[in-house]
Amino acid sequence: MSVFPVILSQDKFIHRDSLKFPLEERALQFGDGVYEVIRIYNGNYYLLDEHLDRLYRSAEAIKIKLSQSKKELKELLLELLNRNNMVEDAKLYMQVSRGSAPRDHVYPEGVEPNIYAYVQSLPRNLSTLKSGVPVITHRDIRWENCYIKSLNLLPNVMAKQEAKENGCYEAILHRDGHVTECSASNVYLVKDGRIYTHPTTRNILHGCVRMAIERFVLELQIPLIEDAFLIEDIAEADELFLSSSTSEITPVVSVDGRQVGDGKPGTITRKLQAAYEKDANIQENLIANV
Repeated sequence: MSVFPVILSQDKFIHRDSLKFPLEERALQFGDGVYEVIRIYNGNYYLLDEHLDRLYRSAEAIKIKLSQSKKELKELLLELLNRNNMVEDAKLYMQVSRGSAPRDHVYPEGVEPNIYAYVQSLPRNLSTLKSGVPVITHRDIRWENCYIKSLNLLPNVMAKQEAKENGCYEAILHRDGHVTECSASNVYLVKDGRIYTHPTTRNILHGCVRMAIERFVLELQIPLIEDAFLIEDIAEADELFLSSSTSEITPVVSVDGRQVGDGKPGTITRKLQAAYEKDANIQENLIANV
């Protein structure tokens, strides 16, 4: 995936090769910052406002005050697409750190946050969206404030790596047998026409695509129950799917080598995929016609 040449740094647009950070940057030394990944379809952001709201919530939670207002940052991100002549499917990565200062655990005073954002090509993964993916289960060893989209992702990275080493797409995380989410996505179980997923507590990231799914199920009149299901409940599931900005709504067809339901993407998952395509104004509507 190639990074487009123009990058947003603070409130300036620069060439990607000009981006330089000082040695004592708190994101590098402490993971002291927050981030967002925003999906782009046909050169347009999807769920931009939801992502910006979450960015500011995360920053506030760790006492970072952004230099720009939400409106100003939104305008900068839109201009970033214009300067890169965006017309394709891609993603934006945006990071805000507390700033650059001599290394000290205590928050520095009078330091401006470091902000940067870049755009990277990202075609839709139609193969996984159509056929579904295998996943593994993994103990959730993350901290207790997962609702903050912080830069401290080592437990997530380790879980995702284990999934890859086992030939799988994702890792379903659990605490004492209760499923929380995945290493980089929210997860949902379908049983008897109802969708079950972990409630929006501090223990999970409040996904922007999850917020969209909450709208979809109301329109489709599908019950959504925010109640953490158990690892052993997966064996009785009719369907299982996950959601994120880069995975969209992806069916899960096996867990730890055991088939989910009939081993094929289910009816409710397909309905939600079609609703997603419509909401994101995706022209192909390939999933809806599977």
